[in-house]
Amino acid sequence: MTANILWADDEIDLLRPHVLFLQGKGYTVDTVNNGLDAVDMMQKKEYDIVFLDENMPGLSGLETLDRIKLIQPRVPIVMITKSEEESIMEGAIGGKISDYLIKPVNPNQILLSLKKNLEGRRLVSEKTTSDYQQQFRQLGMRLGDKHSADEWKELYAELVRWELELSKGQDQGMTDILRSQWAEANELFSRFVADNYVDWVNGRGDAPMQSHQIFKAKVAPMIDDKKTPVFMVLIDNLRLDQWRVLEPLISEFYRVEEEGLFYSILPTATQYARNAIFSGMMPSDIEKRHPGKWISEDQEGSKNAHEEEFIGAQLKRLGKEVKYSYHKILNLNAGKKLADSLDNLMGNALNVIVYNFVDMLSHARTEMEVIRELADDDAAYRSLTKSWFEHSPLFDILKGIAERGGRLMITTDHGTIRVGEPSKVVGDRNTNSNLRYKHGRNLTYENRDVLVVKDPGQVFLPKANVSTVYIFAKSDRFFVYPNNYNHFVTYYRHTFQHGGISLEEMLVPWAVLKPR
Repeated sequence: MTANILWADDEIDLLRPHVLFLQGKGYTVDTVNNGLDAVDMMQKKEYDIVFLDENMPGLSGLETLDRIKLIQPRVPIVMITKSEEESIMEGAIGGKISDYLIKPVNPNQILLSLKKNLEGRRLVSEKTTSDYQQQFRQLGMRLGDKHSADEWKELYAELVRWELELSKGQDQGMTDILRSQWAEANELFSRFVADNYVDWVNGRGDAPMQSHQIFKAKVAPMIDDKKTPVFMVLIDNLRLDQWRVLEPLISEFYRVEEEGLFYSILPTATQYARNAIFSGMMPSDIEKRHPGKWISEDQEGSKNAHEEEFIGAQLKRLGKEVKYSYHKILNLNAGKKLADSLDNLMGNALNVIVYNFVDMLSHARTEMEVIRELADDDAAYRSLTKSWFEHSPLFDILKGIAERGGRLMITTDHGTIRVGEPSKVVGDRNTNSNLRYKHGRNLTYENRDVLVVKDPGQVFLPKANVSTVYIFAKSDRFFVYPNNYNHFVTYYRHTFQHGGISLEEMLVPWAVLKPR
């Protein structure tokens, strides 16, 4: 790679061997021996990078840095100095330098800094691509193996890791190959769930931790220390890849003590999965043990209106007779109000916060053209989630909890999948509208595309009548009625949906965090 370099140092003549070394590597190097000349050169010519001595007569290195940034704000600047004073380092970092080298420097140090700042993204992309190419066959072989529930969690985490790594690079071909592996993984995972789900919810075999068990397993034990308030924050609809891009922001204030994945129950929908989390029960048990509190899908009213009551009943059942609060945040003002009132919550043993933005984002992605363009694919969806979080009251709430010494458990109820393949379904007028699962009496469907549950009682799901059947879409399929088929296929394809069986929907992230 060729690049134009400006090197400012009052002892530049002594650095002539370094300059010749770089010229021999194909770089163009202009040299000056003071800050004023460096500023003058920047006004006359575009440079790809600047090497800047900190201790020069006239303008100091830090003063020169400030002036250069006014002329070319995005140019990388490498500060080179004899001094190891902390104040100089802090000033340079505050001035947004790209690197900091201590004299004496050797030519290879300079070359490394050049490659890191000018070719870093390309080199990282090439290394990531090379690493994935080496792992591709091994991943493919692992997909062919028979996996346990825990091994599927490990495989999903691996796929997410490669998804995030490859999305930083520029090799679309490798990204496409990963997506094809991901599609294969989802097909195999769907079969695995179909073969084992009935046993899991009945506590048979190698059953993983599921929605109705996570509160007892991970939240209740934290409440034992009554001197430290516990905050359970449930961000609706959050996938593992989205959690991975939020985690570095949160880690500025928290250390992750423990994290992992649990399995969402079916349907992977808020009414079912979140009620199961807060009640510690499967849906049909909620219907029996909390009469009138389970609202069926054909009834009017909120399907999650009794979460606070469910939490209280579960705490009592677990022997946790403690003071707790519950807050559901549905808009910006409610989030700001909660952020301002954290002091009032510190006397509670447990505070549960449900934050609903990501769910609203996924629905807006379906219904609003501008959001479709902003979140065109999974990478853009992650980016939009991160951008929202950085400027949201939720970020302020989490920082506020850390500042007050509260412990934190973050999780979600289910994820979403970007659907791609339509699957025809026919139902009567009482069939629910979800694109990833259906229940009703007279369903016609493509058998290969779905998990069929003909006896809802087997999987602890409510049934409107004795002939109610549930079907769950596998992998990235979505249900479409034959009427006006092409219109709805076009409208819903590549939207983010939930309710069915996929790695993204069913494998749910959770993390226990402690303030730094």
